[in-house]
Amino acid sequence: MSQTYATGSLVKTRGREWVVLPESKPDLLVLRPLGGSDDDIAAVFPAFETVDEARFAPPEPGDLGNQRAAGLLRTALRVGFRSGAGPFRSLAGIAVEPRAYQLVPLLMALRQKTVRMLISDDVGIGKTIEAGLVASELLAQGEATGLAVLCSPALAEQWQQELRSKFGIDAELVLSSTVSRLERRLDLGQSLFDKYPHVIVSTDFIKSPRHRDDFVRHCPDLVIVDEAHTCVVADDTSTSTQNQLRYELLRRVADDDTRHLLLVTATPHSGKESAFRNLLGLVKPELASVSLESEAGRKLLAQHFVARKRADVRQYLTKEDGLSDDSLAERTAFPSDRYFKDETYKLSPEYRALLDDAIAYASERVEEAGGQGRREARIAWWSAIALLRSLVSSPRAAAKTLRTRSAAAIAASAEEADKLGAPLTSDAADSDSMEGMDVAPGAEINEDDDPRSRLGELADRAEELEGPAKDLKLKALIKHLKGLLADGHNPIVFCRYIPTAEYLAEQLENDKDSGKRGPLGAKTVVKAVTGTISPQQRIERIEALAVEAGEDAAARRVLIATDCLSEGVNLQHHFDAVVHYDLAWNPTRHDQREGRVDRYGQRRDQVRVITVYGDDNGIDGKVLEVLIKKHRQIKKDLGISVSIPDELSTGVTDAIVEWLLMRGREGQQDTLFGSEALDTAAGKVETDWNSAAEREKASRSRFAQRSIHPQEVAREVASIREALGGAGEITTFVRESLEALGAVLRGGDEDFTAQVGGTPIGLQDALAPAIGAEVIDKDRPIPFRTDPAVARGEAALVRTDPVVGALASHVLNAALDKDAPGARPARRCGVVTTDAVGTMTTLLLVRYRFHLTLPSRSGDKQLVAEDARLVAFEGSPKKAVWLTSERAAELLDATASMSTPPHFGTRTMTRTLDQLLPGVKDHLAAYGEELAADLDASHRRVRAASGEIVRGLSVTAQKHADILGVYVYLPTTAATAATAPGVSA
Repeated sequence: MSQTYATGSLVKTRGREWVVLPESKPDLLVLRPLGGSDDDIAAVFPAFETVDEARFAPPEPGDLGNQRAAGLLRTALRVGFRSGAGPFRSLAGIAVEPRAYQLVPLLMALRQKTVRMLISDDVGIGKTIEAGLVASELLAQGEATGLAVLCSPALAEQWQQELRSKFGIDAELVLSSTVSRLERRLDLGQSLFDKYPHVIVSTDFIKSPRHRDDFVRHCPDLVIVDEAHTCVVADDTSTSTQNQLRYELLRRVADDDTRHLLLVTATPHSGKESAFRNLLGLVKPELASVSLESEAGRKLLAQHFVARKRADVRQYLTKEDGLSDDSLAERTAFPSDRYFKDETYKLSPEYRALLDDAIAYASERVEEAGGQGRREARIAWWSAIALLRSLVSSPRAAAKTLRTRSAAAIAASAEEADKLGAPLTSDAADSDSMEGMDVAPGAEINEDDDPRSRLGELADRAEELEGPAKDLKLKALIKHLKGLLADGHNPIVFCRYIPTAEYLAEQLENDKDSGKRGPLGAKTVVKAVTGTISPQQRIERIEALAVEAGEDAAARRVLIATDCLSEGVNLQHHFDAVVHYDLAWNPTRHDQREGRVDRYGQRRDQVRVITVYGDDNGIDGKVLEVLIKKHRQIKKDLGISVSIPDELSTGVTDAIVEWLLMRGREGQQDTLFGSEALDTAAGKVETDWNSAAEREKASRSRFAQRSIHPQEVAREVASIREALGGAGEITTFVRESLEALGAVLRGGDEDFTAQVGGTPIGLQDALAPAIGAEVIDKDRPIPFRTDPAVARGEAALVRTDPVVGALASHVLNAALDKDAPGARPARRCGVVTTDAVGTMTTLLLVRYRFHLTLPSRSGDKQLVAEDARLVAFEGSPKKAVWLTSERAAELLDATASMSTPPHFGTRTMTRTLDQLLPGVKDHLAAYGEELAADLDASHRRVRAASGEIVRGLSVTAQKHADILGVYVYLPTTAATAATAPGVSA
């Protein structure tokens, strides 16, 4: 007859543990995997499959371990938890260990019935992790059933990888390139967003009315919007149709006041107050009009808005934050500074002549078109800018532009010419995507332009200038790259156009096929990444570059890239310097480029930035002075970037181009300062930018995150570390386990490497999927880092790292199986003779399980949580004197004063186990109730601001806790007497 299992009890079948759900019958069990989701629910017939109560077998008294056995077993058990105790249901099951400051948005979210937040932390702090934490927690608690991430198509695959690898969320990509395949799988009348609960959607694709309406009707109940500043419009300026469509989409998504909405952007305020207000209005309509000067307005905003600089979180939970001590202090290793160096070059005589002739040609065309109408004038204007920018970029870009028809040439009106010409020739800060913006823009105006015409002749001359002999900009780059490489840096060179990037790669790389050796040395690997390949191929090429360079200390990497990599892509693990080969005409783009390497996880304390500019080409010098340097100074003063409105930067660059065309051949840098129009534009930039900086400084002070105090974060961090273990415990566990298993460790007290070729085959098999089969097969050293932000092929010393998880699983399984082959670092029993105790003391490792009822919008959710606790008592089990939890933890550090004879240890353990359960079960049950009450209180605490969220919440301890480990500590004097010859034990 089949055993009957109560709802919420734990059973073991199919090789894993399951929770029994209320839908179960005596002959049919409906089960959800422990730590799994509702998607993993399965039905099991006990009559046909073996189902057992999930309990550990009693410890074997003869299977004794040494003084380290208890600590290693506890850590191995806790690392394996996928449903840990504590108010955050998702933390035990995700593959990332958040920094303490990254818990702040999560704590803010849990205090809202419907989560509405604007996460605007500085570049590189980890906004993706913060948004992912909120999303995974809402999904785990049943507060959300589906997720949609709206982002640019270039970042979609990166979001997919982050959600899958770090949070265990599998999301489908909904892009113009994937939608047909996805729709073929739909049933008749079914929506794409009903079939796939978790999706990552291209904002560009979904914003059109054709797709938007279906998305809004079937939109998931949780939406994350990346780069949200590109999805709002300002009331007082002309806004592109694309921005208006994106804003209309988000406005309709936000209209459902039961939908969770997370807006993510590092630049919430682009200098346009109305755009900022519209962004806040998406979060909460009242924020669009409330006075933020009032205390009530700021208090309302503080519930939904978090915006911190690196300086705010570089050191966190210290005494300076109001804590009593630094025991929970966390220091995050952001690079301390960027070292800027501006390097000039002069045009060669041949290049000078070509530029002068091109300026003269462009001037004639603009003047001629001015008499033909506004449409013709705007087309000629954009063609002239394209010609000048490409000439300043490289000979290759110039030749391509001269032979390509202008994108604006097909325009039917002046307004259409501006829409077609501006994106390819300007560098708007609020452009939502760099896709397609790095192509050569084209300068031909008429379809019947003869290739042998002046443009064709100029193109021929440009092609003849390739190479460092006549292209002195390239020559200067080679010099500066050699300096960076000699100092041990691996730089990224950013270009404006695809032809320039390809040209630089050809000039700099070593060609193995032809035997050509590049100017940067035989061990320098050079690759180009541009918009000609897909976002996923770009990542693959970068990884291939890192692999090809190898681990040789003398090997160097140089990446040549266009601005298709300037947003969203994380490159800090492979590169540590940036070279601006082409100046962007909006300084925000420079900050975006530098932010790819200057972010959390960058190992260098200082990121090098070199800006290459021409001091005699009539353009670069003034752009650098008026825009780039001003932007740097404001960031240095405030600690954050302040965007310049696009119309202001465009006003400066337009004035430069107008003056160059007006002066024709005399467009020299030294006469440029006399331009009245330029001086006027520069003055307006100075005034407006300073005002924007002051507003930003004031707003950062007014809107500083004050809704969650550091003391509240500290309390939850302490709770998490108590339940799941801290970094120090993991480091000790990994070191001691690997050493005991026969690995070869090298390195210092923090970072180290391990070769596992001499460890048991079972461990090697477990590590291969986590670190790579080739690393295991070739016995390469595995780098272990204390910094959680690790590169591919490295392991972080945190419980959520896959390598640590594989090691913990092996140690735990070996401890439970006394017949397992090879070394077994952890054991379930131990008898230790030590000076750390004065009387016989017994330490128990106990696994508790708790049944939680969590109320949510979709109904009550039944969950099971696990916790591993140490309890200790002095004397015999029948007359136990129970010790504090702090004293019990101290026993893990007790060292043996002498070896304990095996036969004596076995007899001692046998006696202890025989008396143990009857003597301690009442105390263990009472302690379980105490832990359940603490867990209940912690859930209520983090949701304190909403009574509705905690109504109906309950936590109960499962009866009969599992005693996983028993360790007896004997005082040295008593053990010596007991084991003396002639003394009976």
